[in-house]
Amino acid sequence: MSDHLMNTYNRQPVTFTKGEGVWLWDIAGEKYLDALAGVAVNGLGHAHPKLVNAIAKQAAKLIHVSNIYQIAEQSALADKLCEISGMDKVFFCNSGCEANEAAIKIARLYGHNKGVEMPEIIVMEQSFHGRTLATLSATGNRKVQAGFEPLVSGFIRVPYDDVEAVKQVALHHPNIVAILVEPVQGEGGINIPKDAGGYLEALRQICDTHGWLLMLDEVQTGIARTGTWFSFQHTPIKPDVMTLAKGLGSGVPIGACVASGKAAEVFTYGKHGSTFGGNPLATAAGLATLNIIEEEGLRENAEKIGNLIREGFNAEFKTTQGVVVVRNAGLMIGIELDRPCGDLVRMALDAKLLINVTADNVVRLLPPLVMSEAEATELVQRLAALIKTFLTK
Repeated sequence: MSDHLMNTYNRQPVTFTKGEGVWLWDIAGEKYLDALAGVAVNGLGHAHPKLVNAIAKQAAKLIHVSNIYQIAEQSALADKLCEISGMDKVFFCNSGCEANEAAIKIARLYGHNKGVEMPEIIVMEQSFHGRTLATLSATGNRKVQAGFEPLVSGFIRVPYDDVEAVKQVALHHPNIVAILVEPVQGEGGINIPKDAGGYLEALRQICDTHGWLLMLDEVQTGIARTGTWFSFQHTPIKPDVMTLAKGLGSGVPIGACVASGKAAEVFTYGKHGSTFGGNPLATAAGLATLNIIEEEGLRENAEKIGNLIREGFNAEFKTTQGVVVVRNAGLMIGIELDRPCGDLVRMALDAKLLINVTADNVVRLLPPLVMSEAEATELVQRLAALIKTFLTK
């Protein structure tokens, strides 16, 4: 590792040189099963031939111009996102935190346009929305915020999956203009509302009653990860704002803030921008990603394989002490243990398996959408054995 890199990551001692599907190879030629997919980015796995071809063809034509000009690939991807989401307008950026910054700005401008001088946004405990100053202020994780005070004001925090807490806050805060929430909390530990559809429906109703915007952070849940294009599509509701990134470009950096109805018209000329956002290469990758997911039935595969993995772990851990619960929303899978389990990341790496631990005691799995039944079975068998060994130490 270079001595000139800032020490912002606790990098594992491995360097990968190539990949194919759900597999990666390191510089020594060792083969690893990737159950993390670049933290939900590589939905198509590694080196998908259709994606590689689309990126290469676009790179040979045009990589970047500027948003001063019209960009055909950007328009095509915006049209596709609106078609599959039922929403109206898209702003392209480069990452999830930028998409969430755009959403926060929409909410504030929406409030100011209504005469609210100090607009406030309801956010959730254990949430994660990014590491810029505004998004880390919205995030419900003190570790992310520590050392970066003063934080950005204007956020009111309530417990996740607690509709009554939102109603109580509404009684005492007249400046609220929006709710920002993850349909499933990823960094928080794969937290799924007890009645996932009912929770979002209740928040939608509250927003409609008060004239607030419902803003869904689908950076991790979006792009087929939970078995539908977007997690909100498991319910009858539609958000006013939705943020996307991670799986949208299959590794090419891209984010999107998608808006509907009244929220779609809030940004006007000069109110927001991005130098690289929506450039030809990134949007060509995004469009190819969506087309491949559609052509190969990967939404359905995410639901099927995610449930297969959950059922496999439940069978493996039927009599295992120390496993609290296995939960999943499609290919977002969390194995909650009764103790901190960060050591499992290195144990798994030594066993040629890539996983993640979040919230201290949750093994988080975010496999590529292309994972097969045989690969899912291998993942369950290999990881279950590691967890059982860890729990008996």
